[in-house]
Amino acid sequence: MNKKNGFSKFLAENAGFLFILPWLIGFLVFKVYPFASSLYYSFTNYDLFNGISKTGMMNYSKIFTDSDITRAFMVTFKYAIFDVPLKLMFALFIAYILNFKLKGVNFFRTAYYIPSILGGSIAIAILWRAVFNTDGLINAVVKMFGAEPINWMASANGALFVIILLRVWQFGSAMVIFLAALKGVSQDLYEAASIDGAGKWTQFFKITVPLITPVIFYNLITQLCQAFQEFNGPFLVTKGGPNGATTLISILIYNNAFLRHKMGMACAQAWVLFIIVGVFTAVAFVSQKKWVYYSDEDGR
Repeated sequence: MNKKNGFSKFLAENAGFLFILPWLIGFLVFKVYPFASSLYYSFTNYDLFNGISKTGMMNYSKIFTDSDITRAFMVTFKYAIFDVPLKLMFALFIAYILNFKLKGVNFFRTAYYIPSILGGSIAIAILWRAVFNTDGLINAVVKMFGAEPINWMASANGALFVIILLRVWQFGSAMVIFLAALKGVSQDLYEAASIDGAGKWTQFFKITVPLITPVIFYNLITQLCQAFQEFNGPFLVTKGGPNGATTLISILIYNNAFLRHKMGMACAQAWVLFIIVGVFTAVAFVSQKKWVYYSDEDGR
C-alpha cells in the first residue's frame, strides 16, 4: 500500500510534467537535436555515405568565395526584394476592397484565399509552368493582341518573374490578416475625416495605414522569412534555370544535401541563411520604432 500511495503521490505532484513529456521528447528529438547537430556538421565535410573525414571552417570559407553560392544568395535577395513588397501590396489592396459592404463579398473573399491553400502544391506549380510555356495560356493571350509569343523560361528575368508571380498570387493568407485588421479600425474615424473633407486616399494613408502598421509589420516578418526559404516554386517550375538564374539558396542546399551528398556544406549554407534571415528580422524589429504605431503607446 505504501508503494501504491507513493506512486499516486508522485503522479499527483508531477502530473503537469507528465502531460507535457511527450511534447518535450518530440521537441528535443525533432527540434533541438537536428538544430545542434546541423551546427556541428557545418564545420565538417560530412558526406551522407562516407561520413566525416575533416573538420574546420572550409565550408564557410567556400561559401564566400564560390561564385555559384554567392550567386544563389544574390538571386535569393533579388527574389525576396521583389516578392515581399508586391505580395503585401496586393494583399492589402484586395483586403481594403473586400472590407466594403459589397454584394457577394463572401464569395470573393473565399476565391482570393483559395490560391494560398493550393499554391504550395506540386500540381499548381506544374500547372503554372504549363501556363507560361511557349504554347501556354499566357502566350495565347499575347497572340490575341498580335504580339510574338514570349519564351518566359529562356531568359533570366523572365524565369524569375514567373516564380515571383507564382508567390505573389498566393497572397490570400496575408489578405485575411489584413482584412481582420481593417475590421478593427473604428468607422468613427472615417466619418470624422469625411466631415473634415478628407477623401478616400487621404483616409487610407492617414488613418487606415497607420492604425494597421502592427499587422503590416507582422505580415512583413512572416512573408520575409517565407520568401528566403522558398523552394517548391523555383524547383518545380524552372528547376533553377536558365543557367542558375532562379537557383535560390534553398535549391542549392537541397542539391548539396541530397544530390551531391555534401551534408556538411548544406548545413553551413543553411546556417548562413539562418543568420541572414535573423539579421533582416532584427533590422525590421529595430526599425519598427520609427513606423509602427501601437494603440497603447499613448498610455505608456
